[in-house]
This record gives sequence, structure tokens and C-alpha cells, in this order.
Amino acid sequence: MAVTVVFAVSGFLMANWLARLPAVRDALQITPGRLGVILLSLSIGSLLALPLSGPVVHRLRPAPTVLGCAVASTTAMVLVGIGGSGGLGGVNTLVPALFVYGVGVGMWDVAMNVEGAEVEQLVGRAIMPWFHAGFSLGTVAGALTGAAAAAFDLALAVHLALAAGFSLLAIVVATRFFLPVPQGSSEDRSAGSGTLAAWREPRTILIGLMMLGMALAEGSANDWIALGLVDGYGLPHAAGAVGLGLFLTAMTSMRLAGPVVLARFGRVRVVRGGALLVLASLGVYVAGAELADPAAGLAAVNTLALLLAGAAVVGWGIGAALGFPIGISAASDTPARSAARVSVVTSIGYVAFLAGPPILGLVADRVGIVRSMLGVSLAVALTLICAGAARAVEPDGDLRR
Repeated sequence: MAVTVVFAVSGFLMANWLARLPAVRDALQITPGRLGVILLSLSIGSLLALPLSGPVVHRLRPAPTVLGCAVASTTAMVLVGIGGSGGLGGVNTLVPALFVYGVGVGMWDVAMNVEGAEVEQLVGRAIMPWFHAGFSLGTVAGALTGAAAAAFDLALAVHLALAAGFSLLAIVVATRFFLPVPQGSSEDRSAGSGTLAAWREPRTILIGLMMLGMALAEGSANDWIALGLVDGYGLPHAAGAVGLGLFLTAMTSMRLAGPVVLARFGRVRVVRGGALLVLASLGVYVAGAELADPAAGLAAVNTLALLLAGAAVVGWGIGAALGFPIGISAASDTPARSAARVSVVTSIGYVAFLAGPPILGLVADRVGIVRSMLGVSLAVALTLICAGAARAVEPDGDLRR
């Protein structure tokens, strides 16, 4: 339960911020490309932190790492709210605050996944999707909170400060119930984390590349679906946030069903099926926007366009749901040095999850936000190619499904 709470809080904090991106864009009067460059500061922070996460988690253990990173992330989020609304120098405050948030959330992500992998190994079942469902439930709650804040015109700084305070309190309580540190772990932690060795393992790298495509599918949706529905379909801000919530609800539902689906079909077929569904949904999402006239407002969005948008975001969420948790489980098949392997595959996946959406923002300046999402299909094709690496490994080295 404690691990699920930590996943949920991470998603909640992130979604509150992402749901208010249209408000940030309007307050700072910036283009999608400029907003993408601003978001890149968050990505850089996380990408710099992720390679260091394995040694840090190996040394400190997950609970202290999550707690320390939560303090940094929530403090930064308060400053994000102030800078994003144009206060304290606006962009000059927003950029470094997002960088610090990125550092904190990057290490937080690895630490909670390592703890989740240890619990999964202890239970002996594929329950990692449930932890990521907790993250998705958090993002749904965060998106709906953001939609409510937008609908009631709550000041961005107040909104994010309240979300940050609640998040930190929940983390302080939850980390007290993490698995106890095992006997003899001091000696284990004094040895190397094995991160450099993990970077030389072909299977670990292939798992990371598999995760890269699905991470971009998830990250691009988190960052751009709300704004894409506003600018590409002509919907109001609150409806854009609801669209993000619909995507996240679909993803959450699939993650809750994940253990049953994996038991029935196995990792490889689930990853490949999800990738194909994402590719189809991206096509539907773009086609729906072609039927709408965003310049004319909500009245010009016909029923067919709205149905296509709804089907697209639902299919997108279902297809992308299990790629990341399957990758984490695959990297943790052998418990020894699992923190190192998780940090490696997470680092690779986060290259797309964090750096991809800002790059898509630059592309959006030329072709529009909705059409820029077609770039995600290239990374998802990589997932199809590398899906075989997710095949489970028994302790004796034999491969399963």
C-alpha cells in the first residue's frame, strides 16, 4: 500500500502542473515551441539525475531517497506556480524551478520503482502494473484537480502550492511503511552499485529501448493532449484538462487489469499489441482534428470529431499503459543489482518521456500540436522491434513468455 501511495502522489503532483499548461502559456504569452524549450529544463534535470539514481538508491535505500526527492520536488513546484503565473521574474524563475523538480522527480521515480520491484519479487507475482496504476490514479486525480482549478479560475500559484503541500505530507507518511532494510545491507551497500556493468548488458539496453517508444507515447500525451485539444480541436481549457483525464483514466484501467492480461498473454505480446494500438490511435487523433475548425471555437467541433478524439485518447492510454511497468519488471527479473538495471532502463526510457515532448513542441510551431504527435510513431516502431527483450528470465537463466 505504501508503494502505491508514493506512485500515486508522484502522478498527482505532475498532473496538476501539466493540466495547467494552457494557463502558463497564456500568462507568459509564449508559443508552443517556447513552452517546449521551457519544459526541456525539467527534462535536463531528470536526465542528469537518472544515471546517478542507481548508486544513490543502492547506497541510501528507497525510502530516504524518495523522501529527500519529494522535499526538493514539492519546494520546486511552489516556485513553478509562482514563475508560471508571471511572478518573481516569470520564465527566469520557472526554468530553474522546473530543473530542480526534474532532478527530484527523476531520482524519486527510480527509487519507487526499485521498491516496487522488491515487493514484486517478495510476492512472486507480476504486480508492477498495479503500482503504475497507482501513478495513473494519481494523475487522474491531478488532472481533475487541475480541471477544477481552471474552471474556477484558481490562481496557478495557489493551486500548485496546495498540491505540493498535500503531496509532501503524503510522502512523509507513506515512506515510513516501506520494506525494512534487510540485515547485512550495510556491507552490500558498501560494494559498487553495478551501474556501469548494467550499461554493458545487451538485454538491459534492449529493454530500455523498448521502454523508450512507450515512454514517449505516454509523455507526449501527458504534456500535449490538453493543449492539443484546446488548439487543435477548439475546446475550452477545462475540456482540454478533461481530455487529459480521459487518457489517464484509460491508462489507469489497463494498468489495474495488467496482472491478469500479462498472465494470459505474456509480456512480449502485450507490449506489441499496445504499440500497435498506440499507432492506430495516433492516426485517429490527427484525423479527428482535421474535421474540426479550432478558429471557430467549440461550436465548430462536430460530433464525429469529438468521437474520434475520445476514441483516440482512450486507445492511446490503453496502448501505452503497460510498456513502462513491463520494462521495470523485466529489468528486475534477477534481484541482484536491480537498482542499477532499473536506473539504466529508466534513464533510456526517460530520454523520450522527458526530452521528446519539448522537441515535439518545436515541431508543433511548424505543423501544429496535433500533427506533431505523428512523430511519436517512429519511437513506437522501435518498441515493436525490441519487444522480445521483455521476455521473462527465470532465476536459472531460462526464458519465459
